[in-house]
Amino acid sequence: MLSRARRRIPVALSRYVPPRPQLVARRYASSDNKPPAPLPDDVRPTPYLNDSFASHTMFTVDFFRRFIKYTAVGIVVVAVTSWTAFEGAHMWVENVALAQDTEEDAKQWGWDVEADKWSGSPKGGTDPGLGFTGRHAVRSAWMVLYWGTGSSTNVVASKAFTGRNGEGATLAPIHATLEYAQEFLRIALEGAEQTNAKGRLHPMTITSLLARRADVISRMGTRNALDEARSEYERVWSNVAGKGVQAARIALKLGDLNRRLGDTEDALFWWARSIELAAGKNDATPPNVRPIIPETVPTSPLAQRTLVSTLVSLSAFYATTGQLREAQAAEESSLNLLRTIPSPQSFDDASPGQALHCLYILHRSSIISIHLAEVLYALRTKPATSVDWLTRAAESSERVALSLSGLPPTHPDAPGSKIPHPPASETPLTEQYAKSKSMNGPAKNLLRDARRTAAEAWNLIGVLTEGSKSADAPAKALECYERALGWAGVGRDKAGGIGQPGEGTLESDWQVFWANYVRTREAVKKLEQK
Repeated sequence: MLSRARRRIPVALSRYVPPRPQLVARRYASSDNKPPAPLPDDVRPTPYLNDSFASHTMFTVDFFRRFIKYTAVGIVVVAVTSWTAFEGAHMWVENVALAQDTEEDAKQWGWDVEADKWSGSPKGGTDPGLGFTGRHAVRSAWMVLYWGTGSSTNVVASKAFTGRNGEGATLAPIHATLEYAQEFLRIALEGAEQTNAKGRLHPMTITSLLARRADVISRMGTRNALDEARSEYERVWSNVAGKGVQAARIALKLGDLNRRLGDTEDALFWWARSIELAAGKNDATPPNVRPIIPETVPTSPLAQRTLVSTLVSLSAFYATTGQLREAQAAEESSLNLLRTIPSPQSFDDASPGQALHCLYILHRSSIISIHLAEVLYALRTKPATSVDWLTRAAESSERVALSLSGLPPTHPDAPGSKIPHPPASETPLTEQYAKSKSMNGPAKNLLRDARRTAAEAWNLIGVLTEGSKSADAPAKALECYERALGWAGVGRDKAGGIGQPGEGTLESDWQVFWANYVRTREAVKKLEQK
């Protein structure tokens, strides 16, 4: 039986015939189960959503993988850009700002020697022997001094005169640029002293860095700073072997520092040494010897500027310490000596280096003239004599300022007025000095000093004029005070008039000038009302 059934099954399966499509369509048509209607053309089937755990996990992993990749790329791009900008700034300082000056005119008149040195190499730049850290520290010090520390103008307490851990730091406020600059120079010096033992440095590199750090520290103004600067300059003095014009310049700085520290005998010794070295004498100066004014001027322009600067310091010392007779003798001898220095007939015909040299001498002689006027007044000399010296000083300083700024000698709005147009504090240097690598700094400082000297001279003339008993004394004094304010403050064509001090004018000086002007103005108004 079973065998028969087994034989019948394949036969039955083989006889199965699938239904024809027509029969299937007829069957659906006769039943309630209708076939689904076709979808419209604008409707698409919903894709299948996989909600499995593995799908969500892979999505999260892929997200963080891309996030990490893009973050890493961004960090690399920012780091490369920042490093490129950092090194680019250092390379600009190395190859442009600290490059050797090639102006023959500046070299002829010694302005390249007077410029700040940041390494001992005559080729400019930084000394390769300082290594990567030392060279970057020197350039960073330059950037801080000339570019500042950013938008912050805060001051910090200096640690320059303490241990490296900060014990005993001075509490006196110090400007941030000076503090950071001296710290960078300290780092460079420490590295240079270690490298110098291996003989890899230029012989003058450490001397140059010591001089730069001493200059920065001396500008801090505190007693600790001045004492530290004196120590640094004494090391520089020993390195230059006490010979030549450079040694005379260091001796001048040591004399000025000792004067500020109250060591008057040491100050006189160093000033006497500076005068002798500038005059070409290299003999050792014995102690307790007063400085002697030479009878002739040296031939070197740099030596002439060093000599006249020393004479200014000596004149101020005698005048402020009550040694009036010594002051008068020194000032009259100094002025007679400076008159022997040849000057061009016209500054327009002179080269920029020669013109700046003559303007420097002219301004320093105006300072000595102010000292002499004050000394003569203290010695009970006629006020007219002091007024004459002050007038010479004021006119000389005005000539210096007008020449450096390129302004006309008269006010453009009042060509008939004898009062020159005072340049505003924003008035730039002429192009020939602004673009000069060696002469830009000295010319800018000279313009600032000339403006201050002119303001001081006119203010003193106003005081002496106001004290006279003439009827028109108040009106003349008012004109002098207005002239002083014009040189000390902003220009008359600026917003705010003359009521704002200009750049480089001390607030204390401005308050004195302004008080004299206001007092005299009220006095003139009362006289006019009578």
